[in-house]
Amino acid sequence: MNYSLDTLYEAYRSMKLIREFEERIRAEYQQGKLPGFIHMYRNQEAIAVGACMHLGNEDYISSTHRGHGHCIAKGCDIDDMLLELACKQEGLCKGKGGSMHIADMSKGMLGANAIVGAGPPIAAGAALTAKTLGNGMVSMAFIGDGASDQGTVAEALNLAFVLQLPMIFMYENNHYAEFTQNPKPDGRIAERAGAYGMPAVTVDGSDFFAVYETVGEAVQRGREGGGPSAIEAVASRYYGHFEGDAQQYRDAGELEASRAASDPIEKFLADARCSDLENSRIDEIGNDIQNVLDAGVERALAAADPTPDQLYTDVYVNYRGESA
Repeated sequence: MNYSLDTLYEAYRSMKLIREFEERIRAEYQQGKLPGFIHMYRNQEAIAVGACMHLGNEDYISSTHRGHGHCIAKGCDIDDMLLELACKQEGLCKGKGGSMHIADMSKGMLGANAIVGAGPPIAAGAALTAKTLGNGMVSMAFIGDGASDQGTVAEALNLAFVLQLPMIFMYENNHYAEFTQNPKPDGRIAERAGAYGMPAVTVDGSDFFAVYETVGEAVQRGREGGGPSAIEAVASRYYGHFEGDAQQYRDAGELEASRAASDPIEKFLADARCSDLENSRIDEIGNDIQNVLDAGVERALAAADPTPDQLYTDVYVNYRGESA
C-alpha cells in the first residue's frame, strides 16, 4: 500500500497527540487536579489511530474504561475532553461522564464504559441501525482481552454474524486483565471470534501500518455488505491498570523490556515508509500539540463546575422522550 505524506503526518500527529495528552493528564492527576480514576492508553496509540483513520463522523465506535485514545482518534475536541476529565459543566458530557464514561455522539463516539464488555452490544445496535438504513456506515467495538471472556461479547459476536452486521470487533490484547496476566497466547482471542464464522486475524498492535491495512480491509468488507470482522491487536501495556497501580504483579524486567521493544511511535518513525517525513515538521507538530494542551488544561482547571440544578438533566428520560 502506498501512503501519501499527508496520511503519514496525520497518523503521526494523532498518535503523538494521544501520547502527550495521556502524559499531561497523568501529571495533572498526580498533582490532585483531576478527580476520579484515569486509565492510561500509552503504547496502544497505533491501534486507535490505525483503526479510526478509516472512519468518519457517521461511523460508530464503542469504547472501554481506557478510552481517551479512542476519543482522540475519532476526532473528539481536545478542549472539551479536558473539560470533561476535569468534570466541568462545559465538558463533552457536561461534567457527568468524566474519564471512564466520556462520549461524543457528534463524532459517533458512543461512550467509554466502566462495565467490562458493555461496549460490543451497544456497537452491535449501532451496526444494526446502519444496516437497516442501508447507509454504508460501520460500527467498531474496542474490546480488552479481559472483556473477551464476557458473555455480552459472545452475544454480540453471535448477533453480528447471524444478522451479518457491518461491525468490527477490535480486540486490544495488552496481556493484562486489570491485575491478572492473560494466560491465552496471542491469537487465541481472534481464534475464538473466528469460530462464530467471521474473518478473524491477529496483528501487531504496536505497528501502525499493520493495524491500518488490516482494519481497512475489515471496514471495506462491512461497508460492502460482507458482514462483521474480528481483529486482535497485540500491544504491551505501558502503565498499570489505572494511574497509581504499582504493577507488582508483573515479572522483574518485563516492564522495561516491553517498553524498550514496542513503542509504536518510535516504530512508526523508523519505518522506511516514513523516511520522507521532515524533522522540522515533526518538531512543529510536537510544539503545536504542547500549545494545545497547555491552553486546554488552563481553561479546564479554571472552568465552572456543574451547578446543583443540573443534577438530573440528561440522566433520566420520561416516557414522552423529554429530559426529566
